[in-house]
Amino acid sequence: MTSGMARTNEQDKDLIGRLADAGEEALQRLSDLPGGQRAVGAFNDLRVRVDELGKKVRGIDALEARVAKLERELAGLKKPPARRSAPRKPSS
Repeated sequence: MTSGMARTNEQDKDLIGRLADAGEEALQRLSDLPGGQRAVGAFNDLRVRVDELGKKVRGIDALEARVAKLERELAGLKKPPARRSAPRKPSS
C-alpha cells in the first residue's frame, strides 16, 4: 500500500470515529430533553424493525427463485395437446 493510501485510510477512520462520537453526543443530548428518552426508545425500536424488514426483503429473492424453479418444473410436466395425424376428409 502506498503512503498516500495509508494516509487516506487513516483519515477515513478518523472521520468515521468523529462522526460516531458526534452521533453518541447527539443521542445523549436528545435523551436529556423532556420526552427524549421516549424518542431514543422509538429510534431504537425503528432500527430493530428496519433490520427485521431488511432480513425479510432479502428472503423474498430466495422465494422468487424457488417459485421460478417450480414454474419451470411445472411447465416441463405439462404435456402439449395431442395432434391429429392427418385432417379427416369429409365423407360423401
